[in-house]
Amino acid sequence: MKVCIYGAGAIGGLIGTRLAAGRRCQVGAVARGATLQALQQHGWRLQTPSRLETAPVRAVADPADLGVQDLVVVAVKGPAMADVARRIGPLLGPQTVVLPAINGVPWWFCQGLDGEAAGMDLATIDPGGVTARAIPIRHVVGCVVHAAAAATQPGVVNHKMGKDLIIGEPAGGESPRVQRLAALLAHAGFDVTIDRRIQRAIWYKLWGNLTMNPVSAITGATTDRILEDPLVRSFCSAAMAEAAAVGARIGCAIDQDPEDRHAVTRKLGSFKTSMLQDVEAGRPLEIDSIVAAVPEIGARVGVATPHIDALLGLTRLFARMRGLYPQASTSAF
Repeated sequence: MKVCIYGAGAIGGLIGTRLAAGRRCQVGAVARGATLQALQQHGWRLQTPSRLETAPVRAVADPADLGVQDLVVVAVKGPAMADVARRIGPLLGPQTVVLPAINGVPWWFCQGLDGEAAGMDLATIDPGGVTARAIPIRHVVGCVVHAAAAATQPGVVNHKMGKDLIIGEPAGGESPRVQRLAALLAHAGFDVTIDRRIQRAIWYKLWGNLTMNPVSAITGATTDRILEDPLVRSFCSAAMAEAAAVGARIGCAIDQDPEDRHAVTRKLGSFKTSMLQDVEAGRPLEIDSIVAAVPEIGARVGVATPHIDALLGLTRLFARMRGLYPQASTSAF
């Protein structure tokens, strides 16, 4: 079986190392710059609390050098998806499965939903439908990653905690290809759950991230400091209530209240969100998929999101002033 990891950062490196170490597939990677050089020289390197795991990889800059794959794991940040769409073609054959291990709302999210959101194109996520045309929905298996990992240096991933993967068909149900994929990932050491309505799992993860990520980016605070401030926590709870209302309208209801989720977040301790890590590293911020998609969907299904709108505006302005988000927005919001 041929597997390509497209984007060899923290999550891509975690999945790539474990799949390669499982020895059931040939694992390649599309990377660039110092990460590409490190992979070519050393292979996969994954630091766990107990040891350094290594595994071989064929790392390339041009996807055409790998050719058609059985599985492509896309593990890039949202701002890089347009470039992936332009370059992924040589990796895709008629039966190739694409597993987007990405944050926030993915481009295919509304495919398979019922009601008002069914088939909705999201301008915040995929302006002009570029990604949807490059990666047709028939290739996609949805994925939610619950793992804490960081790329501590090019080609080296520090896996801190968590190994949960939730996967499922965009159209719902449980297909033979999802069952095969679950078996492969489980063999590689992940705790895999097949979800018959994967969009709900995506929305639940987003429900917490859409506040903690941007608030931490703007303030520089870890999640414990955010939750210790009663005014900030109250603002986050109000934004989460709006996201839950949107979710209820699109078949992704949340069965908790914000304080339940805050209690889970508190258990992480002094935790830096991925968006705060991106600010500190000077990387573009994933504002569209984590924040902007929610008010876009809300506006189109008739749910007001004033707190999320304010958070979006503040985060986007913060990022633009630091060159971490385009000055001329491609988003409708």
